[in-house]
Amino acid sequence: MDIIIIGGGLMGTAAAYFLRRRGLRVTLLERRLVGQGATVASFGNIRRQGRYLPQLPLAHRSRAIWGEIDRLLGEDVEFRATGHLRLIFDRAGMEDMQEFARAARPWGLELEMLAPADIRRRFPGLAPDAIGASFSPQDGSANPRLIAPAFARAAASLGARIVEEAEASAITRLDAGFAVDTAQGRFRAERLLIAAGGWGAQLAADFGEPVPLTMHGPQMAVTEPLPHRVHPVVGVWTRDRDAGVYFRQVERGNIVFGGGRRVPVPMETGLAGTDSRLLARQLPHLVRLCPALARVQVIRSWSGPEGYLSDMLPVMGPSGRVPGLYYAFGFCGHGFQLGPGVGEVMAELIATGRTVTPIDDFSITRFREGAAAGRSRGPATPPTSNEETTCPR
Repeated sequence: MDIIIIGGGLMGTAAAYFLRRRGLRVTLLERRLVGQGATVASFGNIRRQGRYLPQLPLAHRSRAIWGEIDRLLGEDVEFRATGHLRLIFDRAGMEDMQEFARAARPWGLELEMLAPADIRRRFPGLAPDAIGASFSPQDGSANPRLIAPAFARAAASLGARIVEEAEASAITRLDAGFAVDTAQGRFRAERLLIAAGGWGAQLAADFGEPVPLTMHGPQMAVTEPLPHRVHPVVGVWTRDRDAGVYFRQVERGNIVFGGGRRVPVPMETGLAGTDSRLLARQLPHLVRLCPALARVQVIRSWSGPEGYLSDMLPVMGPSGRVPGLYYAFGFCGHGFQLGPGVGEVMAELIATGRTVTPIDDFSITRFREGAAAGRSRGPATPPTSNEETTCPR
């Protein structure tokens, strides 16, 4: 069986790898270069706190893959299980954390709830005015610049064909599969997986399955290198659109941070610019999380195209109209942790017709006329932070 994957980000490259492991013949088409879209703009957070609860089985499956990622791919993508700490500064944040912790326990996620004295003892120098925190010790981070190319190389080593600079100019439904026209030629396969990030909505609409997706970009930045002192990924439980800032310190010493509001990204180009006004809004909240950063130099900022659905959940699974067509796009700024699991689940689904991990809530059929009435799980606007959003429950 042959399959074409459109999209060379984390979802597409992971799917290519796991599909090849199952013996399918795979061609991956990337409009530019592998890993240059939403994946490279990601913060690199591998967290399960705050997720939409029925998404936790997928998050757990993905976390298990992250735990053996170096062995699978044969290279270091800088996954480190340093833990994920979310600080609390007000009563509303405390209520949200406690509610989520209670609700997540039956879904297999246990959080450590920390009092102020615990924070001072275990994480000295962080948030002196925090009233509490939650800690997920098995979560952490990885390098978003490394992961998609690593999956692509591993897939290619198993026999997958990776074709860059191959934007799909036309997709034709054939009697027995699909044909995709690109600048690199025409490619044919029995099945098609659309994993094209924010552009997935345009391709789905061509198959008669429109979805309410907009594109936005996170405001990301990095500081000069500092002595390494902060081990966990650090975020915050908050309802304040501007205060949802998060950061981590990489092993080279730099502080990578993001969060808060996003910039709109034109669908035509996918080019996401940064906004110095948003950076200025982030900095006071960053310093509140770690006062020692008050005089540190910011050396670079960036953004990237992320696709957001109106209910803040991805599209994942088979088409509701076209046999042999599958989707995995629109992960609403919280897909980095899920990526390896998405690839494995989609490979399982495509190869066997089913998956043991529940993904029905992410079906594209929920956007059929009238189907989504009363089922909204979140705001219609994008969330305030790239990987620190509390998804609706």
